[in-house]
Amino acid sequence: MTIRRPSAARTARLLAATAVLGGLLVATAIPALAIAPERTAPRLATRAETPATVTVTGSGRAAAAPDLAILSVGVEAARGTAKEAMAAQKTAAETLLGVLHKEGIAERDIRTDSLTLSPVHTQNAAGESKVTGYQAGQSFSVKVRDLDRTGQVVGAVNDATKDAGRINGVVFDVADPSSLRAKAREAAYQDAYDKAAQHARLSGHRLGRLVSLSEGESVRPGLGAAPGVIADEQSVPLAPGEIEEHITVSAVFELR
Repeated sequence: MTIRRPSAARTARLLAATAVLGGLLVATAIPALAIAPERTAPRLATRAETPATVTVTGSGRAAAAPDLAILSVGVEAARGTAKEAMAAQKTAAETLLGVLHKEGIAERDIRTDSLTLSPVHTQNAAGESKVTGYQAGQSFSVKVRDLDRTGQVVGAVNDATKDAGRINGVVFDVADPSSLRAKAREAAYQDAYDKAAQHARLSGHRLGRLVSLSEGESVRPGLGAAPGVIADEQSVPLAPGEIEEHITVSAVFELR
C-alpha cells in the first residue's frame, strides 16, 4: 500500500486558513463582551417619601325630645314562711300587672327584671341572728309610649298595689335612636375634619385624604332619669326634658 504525504505548499495553506478563522472568532467575541452589562453594578432603589399625617378626635352631640318613658316598678311582701311570702308577692304582682293592662300598656312593653326571695334576720338581746321570716319581691320594666299618661300610670300603680308597691324610678328615652345617633355622628366627623384642617393650616400644609376613621361608643348621658317619685300621688308630675346623644370619632388625615 502506498501512503501519500501532503506537500509542503498544501500544509502551508491549511495553517494560514486556520489562523484567519481563529482571528475572526476572537474579533467577534470582543464586542459581545464589551456591550454586556457589568454584573457588579449596584441597582439604586427609589423609595417614596412617607407623607406626614395628623390625628384628631372629634365629638358630636345631638338632642331630641323623648317619646318614651320606661318605668321601674315592683312589689314586695314579707311573711313568716317562704311559701307565704311568695304567695303574697304573687297576689301583689298580679294586681300590678292588672292595673298596667287596664292603663293600656301592651304585653310586649312589660318585662320582669328580677324575682327575689330572701330570709329576714333579727337579733336578740344576746346579739344572735335568727331567721324570723321571708321577703319576696318582683320588679318590672314598663314602657309607656304616651308620655302624657306617664304620671297617670305611676299613680294608678301606687293606688292599686298600696304598701306592697314599689316605684324605683322612671327614665325617658327615644324609641328609635338611629336618627339622633346619625346627627351626632355627623357633628363628630365635622368637628374632627375642622380640627385637622386647622392643624394643616397652622403647619403650612394642605389637608389630604382621610387615612383612617374609628368611632367610639355612643353615650346618652342621664337619659332624663327621675327616681324617687312620691307614692301617695294619684298622678305624678314629671319633666321629660330632652335626650342627648354623644359620639366621638378618631380620624387620621394626610398632610400635603
